[in-house]
Amino acid sequence: MTSLEVDLEFTDGLIPVITQDVETEEVLMFAYATREAVERTVETDRAHYYSRSRDELWEKGQTSGHTQSVEEIRVDCDGDTVLYRVEQTGGACHTGHHSCFYRTADGTNIGEVVFDPDAVY
Repeated sequence: MTSLEVDLEFTDGLIPVITQDVETEEVLMFAYATREAVERTVETDRAHYYSRSRDELWEKGQTSGHTQSVEEIRVDCDGDTVLYRVEQTGGACHTGHHSCFYRTADGTNIGEVVFDPDAVY
């Protein structure tokens, strides 16, 4: 992997990725990546992930236009999780919210809707 030390054997080839807004430090989303997805992220400075449901690599914003420009990539102490620190354009969540973490544990909506997903997808 291009200068990233991630233990792919430990993660069964899928790397957990936490995505954080570089300006506000808000956690925007969680997804998985493969070696290829992280390498593309490093090469392009645009966030790439792996969709388990579609079984394919995807670039954030490719369909919606709500992109993530990657400012920094960090690897955790165990080498089994990656943090993308990004500049988010538009919403990060497919539901139209700015962050995927827009609900509290009791179901209270605390997030901001920033786009209409029916108009985008």
